[in-house]
Amino acid sequence: MYTTQLDNGTLNNYAVEPKMTYQEYPTVWEQKNYLKQGAIAAFLVTALVLISFAIS
Repeated sequence: MYTTQLDNGTLNNYAVEPKMTYQEYPTVWEQKNYLKQGAIAAFLVTALVLISFAIS
């Protein structure tokens, strides 16, 4: 972090920016895991919506 001072005495703090890295395309097994997680999430959301309709 570095600080600069303006002519009127105001201090400005600037954070150090991290080194930028590029994301690699997910492998086949990671894609399958994402698909499983998406299916589980969709099931849970659907179940919660149906339960809320049944209760109300």
